[in-house]
Amino acid sequence: MARKRKSGTGTIRQRKDGRWEGRAVVGYDDKGLPKTKNVLAKTKRECQEKLTRLMEEVGSTKSEKICADMPFGEWMDFWYQTYIKPGLRPNTQTNYENIIYHHIIPYLGKIPLCQLTQKDLQQFYAHLKKGGRLVRTEQHGKGLSDRMVRMCHAVCRSALERAVRDDLLRTNPAIGCKLPPKKAREMQVLTREELQRFLIQAKFEGYYEVFLLDLATGLRRGELMALQWDDLNFKTGVLNVNKQVYDVRGQLQLSTPKTKNSVRKIVLPPAVVAVLREYKKTIDSRWMFPSPVKEDCPITPGVVRRRLQLILEHAGCKHVRFHDLRHTFATLALENGMDVKTLSAMLGHVSAATTLDIYTHITDDMQRTAAANIDRSIGKAAPKEDSSEPRKETAPVTAEKPRMTDFKPYVGRKRKSGTGCISEINDHLFEGRYSPKWPDGKKHARNVYAHTREECEEKLKVLIVEMKAEIAEAQRLRDLGEGNGQPPEEKKGKWAKKGK
Repeated sequence: MARKRKSGTGTIRQRKDGRWEGRAVVGYDDKGLPKTKNVLAKTKRECQEKLTRLMEEVGSTKSEKICADMPFGEWMDFWYQTYIKPGLRPNTQTNYENIIYHHIIPYLGKIPLCQLTQKDLQQFYAHLKKGGRLVRTEQHGKGLSDRMVRMCHAVCRSALERAVRDDLLRTNPAIGCKLPPKKAREMQVLTREELQRFLIQAKFEGYYEVFLLDLATGLRRGELMALQWDDLNFKTGVLNVNKQVYDVRGQLQLSTPKTKNSVRKIVLPPAVVAVLREYKKTIDSRWMFPSPVKEDCPITPGVVRRRLQLILEHAGCKHVRFHDLRHTFATLALENGMDVKTLSAMLGHVSAATTLDIYTHITDDMQRTAAANIDRSIGKAAPKEDSSEPRKETAPVTAEKPRMTDFKPYVGRKRKSGTGCISEINDHLFEGRYSPKWPDGKKHARNVYAHTREECEEKLKVLIVEMKAEIAEAQRLRDLGEGNGQPPEEKKGKWAKKGK
């Protein structure tokens, strides 16, 4: 993984001809797509100097245009590049840029900043709800979610608030807009019986250690994937959590964890340490959970997410997100008597209040335990029974212990080679995936989605036929010396992230 350049400084790479190329974003078109300029030089230092001058020229040009009647799209671009982008992580930058350049600017970009009204914003939000989705409309419909609409509003409001502070506007037109109601995302927690089945199935499919460790620590997905063997002291059982890995446009990035409190030490249960000690004997990598296809690289977060859904499906468990495993850990910890402050430290929260607000789930076991405690307390204070009446035997109120499951791992029907694979993402969505090897020697995957398994099978068959034809054409061009054996550019750009 290459060293990350500072945000807003462009990119530099060495071309195959030996020259150095610097590239910087200088603006955006009407569709929100970036416009770039390149510089070339014989040395890296010379390229850096040219790129710096280019960035300075672009910056000075922009500053001259800042005024009240400038297009709202230009203000959004200036606000983001100047005030917001330098302090964001790469994955957060991606979220902002998707909102600004794919939604806000295409719809509101041409309206003068000083003429933007609350009505314009309200119509924009209605548009997003009705037909604002640009990709994956087959799976999710044409409209954006309430949460996404609220995020677009938050970005608009923040940018317009900055315009007020800079004396470009007298009032913020985003204040007072009617928004979709804020809905709390329902947290899913696996039951004890589901956990048993899940871990049995995970062991059968070769992912036992990664999910066992997550359920024993509550680590975030990126933190879990970033673990290296040097982070674990087998003698003390102490696990150092000091980094995270995440996917940015198909490329893995390594950085510090989410917050300062996320850098922490966790003492693992002895049984988990013993499992990891045996597991280490089978791993020849510095990464605790290395990628099976990429050298010196951890498993990508997307691969683990898809594998989780397959294991849940095979184990007959309800579909939960990877983050819900974190909720499951927290809930089990509270049920077993862990105090909130200790749990907060293990989860890497800023304060125990965050833990109480998010992770304190009132489960059936907790309710039964509380009822038993109350019953015993009341019994101690109850008046003495009349000895003349026969005493009735009462069974003690105890929490029902989960029975051991007799679950056998799902073997499944092995799909015929070359037919791809299908997984159930949630209760109403199936994903078909085909990952053939192209003439360049690498696998490039594409996906299809459907609401039923049968529909997904049909779409997958069509996709496979199309890709085989493209592979044959890519091989023909490669043999003629006219191609590199990679997917066509229009497909490669669309599916690059999926193919990593």
